[in-house]
Amino acid sequence: MKTSKQASINCLISLFPRQEVEVSRLTQMLNQAPTAAKKAPWAEELIETVDVLLACEHYDEKSLDCRLCRNFSTLRHKTAALVIKAGRL
Repeated sequence: MKTSKQASINCLISLFPRQEVEVSRLTQMLNQAPTAAKKAPWAEELIETVDVLLACEHYDEKSLDCRLCRNFSTLRHKTAALVIKAGRL
């Protein structure tokens, strides 16, 4: 039987794995909220959490890991922003 290997981002300063724990928790809470309005506070916290990654002073454009971290963080930020907008409708 094959074992699946989970992909990971190798962050040289260990910022990604530290933030990822909180991102996962917030994502779970956001997904469990029943309405867009109740999801909005979790989405706001998620934005604050991914903003830490987006502001990383050690970002290296040449590093695939850095680019993946930035791309995932940007996508999460945009998704959370849409949830907040939906909560205001």
